[in-house]
Parts: sequence; structure tokens; C-alpha cells
Amino acid sequence: MFEDVRQRTEGFDLPDLKFRELVFIGALRRTDDATDPSSAMVVVDPTRPMPPFREQGIFPPGARYAVSRREGRAWFTRLG
Repeated sequence: MFEDVRQRTEGFDLPDLKFRELVFIGALRRTDDATDPSSAMVVVDPTRPMPPFREQGIFPPGARYAVSRREGRAWFTRLG
């Protein structure tokens, strides 16, 4: 169970390595052109398994996020 999630007023953040893992396994799918290494636009792919998190419901199926990558962490802000 992954526990290193920090809640913020405008979203949450987690280690950048975990963000890259979620993209690699397909649980998060990039919707941008991936040319800017410091930011990303992603959607939760409901057809791919999401690993368990202590915080339930942070990645609902089909949710879209803007991700800002800084200081070794990925900062998630939910869109729409």
C-alpha cells in the first residue's frame, strides 16, 4: 500500500518516481505531447489496474489532472 501522498489545498503530491511508475504501467495515460519534462496532463485509465493507495479515491476512473513536476515530487491538480 503506497502511503507517501501529501494532501494540499489544491490537490495532492507524491514522489516523482511513483508518478513515472503510474505512467509506465498505464494506470495514468499522458494526454499531452510529453515535450515538457516539468509538467504533464494525464487521465486515469479505467481499463488499467491502479496500485493500492492508503488514500482511497484520489485517482477515480477517468479523472484528468495537470501535473507539475518539481523538487522530486509530482504535484497533481484535478481538472474539470
